[in-house]
Amino acid sequence: MNRVLLVDDDPGMRAALEARFLRRGWRPETAVSAADGLEKFRCGLHPLIVTDVRMPGENGLFLMRQARKLAPQTGVILLTAFASVPEAVTAVKDGACDYLVKPVSFEQLEQTAQRILAQHHLPDSVGTDSAGKECGKQDCAELVGQSPPWLRALARARQAAASDADVLIEAESGTGKELVARLIHRLSSRCDRPFVAVNCAAFPESLLESELFGYAKGAFTGAVAVKPGKFELAHGGSLLLDEIGEMPLTLQPKLLRVLQEREFDRLGDTRPQRVNLRIIATTNCALGQMVHAGRFRADLYYRLNVISLALPPLRERREDIRPLAQYFVRRFMPADKELRLSEALLIRIENHSWPGNVRELANCMRRAVALATGPEISPDALEDSLCQPLCTAPADLRWLRPGVSLEDMERKLVEITLEATGGNRSRAAELLGVSLRTVRNKIRSYGLPSWNGYAHD
Repeated sequence: MNRVLLVDDDPGMRAALEARFLRRGWRPETAVSAADGLEKFRCGLHPLIVTDVRMPGENGLFLMRQARKLAPQTGVILLTAFASVPEAVTAVKDGACDYLVKPVSFEQLEQTAQRILAQHHLPDSVGTDSAGKECGKQDCAELVGQSPPWLRALARARQAAASDADVLIEAESGTGKELVARLIHRLSSRCDRPFVAVNCAAFPESLLESELFGYAKGAFTGAVAVKPGKFELAHGGSLLLDEIGEMPLTLQPKLLRVLQEREFDRLGDTRPQRVNLRIIATTNCALGQMVHAGRFRADLYYRLNVISLALPPLRERREDIRPLAQYFVRRFMPADKELRLSEALLIRIENHSWPGNVRELANCMRRAVALATGPEISPDALEDSLCQPLCTAPADLRWLRPGVSLEDMERKLVEITLEATGGNRSRAAELLGVSLRTVRNKIRSYGLPSWNGYAHD
């Protein structure tokens, strides 16, 4: 579903365009001025902008120039009721993809928009590489927000993007760490090169090493050909090391070598491989505390932490909850439906604690859209979700009695913690004081439910 930013100071024109684009399956966002449009573009990096030329304050040409500085591939359609040849020539020279004179039929506007997206192979999100291949499941529009903590975080991300230094993003699960990492890549000088992501918690130690560094032919039984690792695949671009705190201590010296020397050895190979890339690491753990506990190398921590970036949890940016919820409703809403959140539900949403952050909010909005019985979604659609606190009432402790084995106690403790967090394994790991990898291993070893349908991490 294509995204488009609609900028016009005329409220009637904005509403009409938004309604028509929505009905045709697009995801529109509106802005009332060039300044408002630029701020929303910075947060969302929409692939296409449709903007009026003449508006109070800065005009549409200013917005186009600033947007294309941030993202040169952005498609821009200018609309004007005061056509002039010099203005049109200037607009095209400055990068406008098309220049349409009002009144314009929506069919003509949509055809123009589709043609621009197709001709320029424009991505639908920041998480897309130059070939137009999808690099992420979530849309960068989820970076929308106007709260001071969130704008400070985005400003810091833009500063990081302007340099070529490695970046460490520390934040709670569900706050959008990977999306911000993709934003940094997208705004950097490496934007036309690969963005490669690897989750350090998703592989056992033996597989993680070959996943990162690759292996030579004959390195082990079954290695019938050279396999490039993630470092090689990210050459020239950016490598995201997600959940870096889960990287085994035995592999950390090898990562340190890459950071210091920008070279590595494939498994089974004696020839070092040179690589040019930027490392962006993310974690929901406090790496400084892990260093003090001896679970993470101090030298690696300081080498990664060249530029540090902290993302605020959703409970600290409450003014962003309402626009995010409305965005998710539009995102999950079927093309043949018109749904809206009731004011009563919006108030409930704003007062909820959201321990799972934006990911939890997205899941709740998906559920609300699926259960909606009319055009307006009431609090009843999310009654169970919004009433469930992070930690429920004390669990029934009758199972805790003399003779219960430590293994059974551990199993029960993991189980009730997962129940209390709604299946959020990262949050369960925080409450239990263990790593995410440990929680995953316990789930497998004890045969606990996989928590399908929840925001796992």
